Amino acid sequence: MSLSNLTAAQLNKAANITEKIEKLNAELAEILGSSVPGVKVPGKRGPKKGGMSIEGRAKIAAAQKARWAKVNADKTPEAEIVEKPAKKKRKMSAEGRAAIAAGQKARWTAKKAAQA
Repeated sequence: MSLSNLTAAQLNKAANITEKIEKLNAELAEILGSSVPGVKVPGKRGPKKGGMSIEGRAKIAAAQKARWAKVNADKTPEAEIVEKPAKKKRKMSAEGRAAIAAGQKARWTAKKAAQA
């Protein structure tokens, strides 16, 4: 019998029975101290499923900070203050600029003559 074939009344009855079972399991866990397999004590988590503890993460973070502190200790403050000189701008001579302009004018003149 599948859930899709059940009526609303049957589903309500099943839900009520499930709630009663959960309450009884909780009472049993309190009495026996959760020594019954499959019975969970309310408010307590199950076994840990991997991952890393907070303490483990803290140790790793502290070790990494120590490594970076060691790397940064070698750097001197004076070395950071010294600035590199700005690169000099290259300038074009007036003759070179005139030569480029003359060549471009000649190319445009030739292109216009070819189109006409």
